[in-house]
This record gives sequence, structure tokens and C-alpha cells, in this order.
Amino acid sequence: MANQDAAFGLRLSRSGNGSDLIGMQNKYRVAANYGTSIFQGDIVKAVTGGGVERIAAGNTDLVLGVFNGCRYTDPSSGKETFSNFYPASTNAADIEAFIIDAPHAQYEIQADAAFPVADLFGNFDIVDATAGSTASGTSRTEIDVTTGATTAGLPLKAIDISTDPENSDVSSANTNVIVVINNHLFSAGTTGLA
Repeated sequence: MANQDAAFGLRLSRSGNGSDLIGMQNKYRVAANYGTSIFQGDIVKAVTGGGVERIAAGNTDLVLGVFNGCRYTDPSSGKETFSNFYPASTNAADIEAFIIDAPHAQYEIQADAAFPVADLFGNFDIVDATAGSTASGTSRTEIDVTTGATTAGLPLKAIDISTDPENSDVSSANTNVIVVINNHLFSAGTTGLA
């Protein structure tokens, strides 16, 4: 049966070390007026100055984790706002991003093509097909099957095929894949920010 085409970015699937999923998320800052929207399920990096920013396809910076929503004071209404996505260029001094930052976390992500079992344990880039949904706040990022390689700087390592009956067909496009962050900032031996 053909897989459904419904990208959702990276969605936390399991802990990877047997621990509870609780406690895998921490709070970080987003700089006021940061000019790129960040959607739930987008991967992010730490930047000098203490904030986080979205990682786009082709970027080999170390990954901090996966964006899971934010909180800020709305500059128009003055009200505290919780959102699944950070709207680009929000002029607030108190933007807090909730990031799943555990290096052992495992995620489910949709592939942009059929994903054969033979590609498991390869490293992959992402593809930013379209912007995330401002209605649901979810990312539309997918794993880019054509980028599979041994390259250490690629952000994702595929470790399994999803058991989701709607998206586990390895012979048709949009296979869901279980991944880990390959170049995580909190892994041993990585460089820090200056």
C-alpha cells in the first residue's frame, strides 16, 4: 500500500536508552527579531550569543536538538503566548524555545522518496520542501534520501523503518524512518562555540 504524503518534521519516537521521554526537553533563548520561522519538528543549532536558530538543508553545524514550541510576550497584545512555532521577526525580549536536546533521543521523520532497508545506518541531510504550517505549527521537513552517505557532518542517521502502517512501505515514496541526531552538540568530543 502506498504511503501517505504528510510531512511533519522530526517527531520524538523513543528515548534510545530506555529512559522515560519526560525530561528530554529544555528551555533555550531565541533572539528578538530573529528573521526565520521555526516550526515544531525543525532541527536547531546553538549560536554565539546564547540563542538557537533553525538549521536548513545543507547546513553542517552541530545540532542542539528539535524545536518543540515556544513562549513569548506578544509584542502587539502584551499577552503571554505559547505557540507550536516561532513566527519570524517576533520583536520580544523574552522568547523561550522548548528544545528536545537529549543526544540519545530517537525521532520519526518522513522521507522524500522510498527509503530502502539497505540505506539504514547511513547519514542523511534534510530537505526543506515547503515552509511549515502556520495553522498547526508543524514542520514539513523531510529526510533527503538522495543524500545518504558516510559523511560525519550530515545531521541525521537512519536507524530503523517506522512501524506506522500508513507509512512503513519501503517500496513507495514517503516512507517514515526512525533517526537519531548524527552530529549532536552534546556528543562527546564536539567543538564548542566561541
